[in-house]
Amino acid sequence: MSVDYRKITLDGLWTNNPALVQLLGLCPLLAVTASVVNALGLGLASTLVLVSSNLTVSAFRKLVPETVRLPIFVMIIASFVTAIELLMQAFTYELYLILGIFIPLIVTNCAIMGRADAFASKNPVRASVLDGLMMGVGFTAVLILLGGMRELLGTGALFSDMHLLFGEAARNWKWLIFEDYPGFLFAILPPGAFVGLGLLIALKNIIDARLEERRKQQTPKTLTGSKRVRVTG
Repeated sequence: MSVDYRKITLDGLWTNNPALVQLLGLCPLLAVTASVVNALGLGLASTLVLVSSNLTVSAFRKLVPETVRLPIFVMIIASFVTAIELLMQAFTYELYLILGIFIPLIVTNCAIMGRADAFASKNPVRASVLDGLMMGVGFTAVLILLGGMRELLGTGALFSDMHLLFGEAARNWKWLIFEDYPGFLFAILPPGAFVGLGLLIALKNIIDARLEERRKQQTPKTLTGSKRVRVTG
């Protein structure tokens, strides 16, 4: 069976984006996206789990009994989440404390379990790794966009506290957009996350509708009508 790598890439980044289309993993997405650094930290952790779990599930897909596949998938995902949790405690402890329970809750992220069951368990390793990577990148992109939108509207700045993820060298990465900005508290509160995600979903739907309209305009119209039939006798 041939694998369409282009379709896998487009599905993860746009067509079947886990956050904007499948609407999976919304609990951590809405909870931690008050800033770019929080969003990026969770996105990278989720992407690593997606790629690692997809690789492992695909590699052992022929050895896993059908009756117990879901518990096995959960154990695989939980193992990688635990490893990433320990790495964050070792190298990005302050960010780990900020993200809190949402790092262990990656185990229950439906996007990760869904890709393991729907794709990795049925496809070869290379395609499964690409699927996990693209789904993770698509999910992370939405996290960063939402986090950037909320941080900018809420504080008037971008990339605050990036040293929590990249070390002391990133302490001066903060980009102050608006001087003497009073702040917009609604943007960084939970209701702001819902409104922001709704705007991103609406924007994607508008873009899809325009692309579909353009595609229809570029498709040549087939001529319909009666066809004269020549009859000889």
